[in-house]
Amino acid sequence: MKQGVFSRAMLWLVMLFLLGPFLIVFLAGFSGGETLVFPPPSYSMRWIIEVLATEEFQRAFSTSLEIGLLATVIALLLGVPVAYAMSRMPPPGMPVIKQVLTSPLIIPAMLVGLGLLRHFVLLVDAPVFVGLLVGHVGLLTPYAVRVVYSSLVNLRVDIEEAAITLGASRAQTFFMVVLPNIRSAVIAAFFLAFVTSFNQVPVSLFLTGPGISTLPIEMLGHMENSFDPSIAALSTLLVLFTMAFVLLTEKVLGISKYM
Repeated sequence: MKQGVFSRAMLWLVMLFLLGPFLIVFLAGFSGGETLVFPPPSYSMRWIIEVLATEEFQRAFSTSLEIGLLATVIALLLGVPVAYAMSRMPPPGMPVIKQVLTSPLIIPAMLVGLGLLRHFVLLVDAPVFVGLLVGHVGLLTPYAVRVVYSSLVNLRVDIEEAAITLGASRAQTFFMVVLPNIRSAVIAAFFLAFVTSFNQVPVSLFLTGPGISTLPIEMLGHMENSFDPSIAALSTLLVLFTMAFVLLTEKVLGISKYM
């Protein structure tokens, strides 16, 4: 009995630790005051409405959404074939290849952003949007490769061999046998990559330019110049957007069946 009470107490403490900061920001987002304080002196929808009407935030949100979706799709288009080749036709030096593919996850993102700025944007004189897209794709592709590769390693090879024996081509086998069996990994990689891209700060900080900025960078710049509750209100809206995105995906794809 005492053990059960202790476990429940620890559960509530962990939930409070994880959800406490969000609840503070959530309540601060509905503040009616002029500065970001907790508890708020009063509650209103003032800052929510103001954030929704701010053109800079609208433009930055659109850019983050566009970059996130494009980079995620490109990362999956690159990562799934690479993961398949690594699991079914491993080339010589696989340990080295794995380390190279994992390096963007280990190297600080600040260095990745600085390297892209110096050797891609400034050297090639690439447009800001293209630089952001390339930077995000470079960061997301290792996530796609690692997640899909782990699923392919656990997928039995004899299923593919049976399909080929029955007359299916390699391409037919991949799209009709392999891909449906790793659907959960592809969906998981999509969500992981999209969230990583949408919330990316270090790389985007180096690659944004005049007229093009992602939402986290726009929020960071706003916080440097003012201390009003608008950022708390925007953070609340982002959480609600993420929840709506997950629920919509569940409704359309039935993601809970695969994750």
